[in-house]
Amino acid sequence: MAWFYLFIAGLFEIVWAIGIKYTHGFTRLCPSLLTVAGMVVSFFFLSLSLKSLPMGTAYAVWTGIGALGTVIVGMFFFGEPRTVLRLVFLLCIMTGIVGLKATA
Repeated sequence: MAWFYLFIAGLFEIVWAIGIKYTHGFTRLCPSLLTVAGMVVSFFFLSLSLKSLPMGTAYAVWTGIGALGTVIVGMFFFGEPRTVLRLVFLLCIMTGIVGLKATA
């Protein structure tokens, strides 16, 4: 279950990372509340995963899922560039996540 919790935590990290864009410096109430809620849920599931996963591994995978997902959402929904180098480096992040899971 720890890896499942970590995956959920990573998904909610994507939610709050994207949500920050819409808070306008936390000056807009609804996006700010949704962003903070995403943070709380993300940290909650991260904390559950840390009951049995090594801290360094869980944190690296959590941030990796968040970074990977946020960049992908940015490319598909916000018109961010889709260059070959960006895709290569995303593959590096994904390889790191898989490698950490395989060795934990």
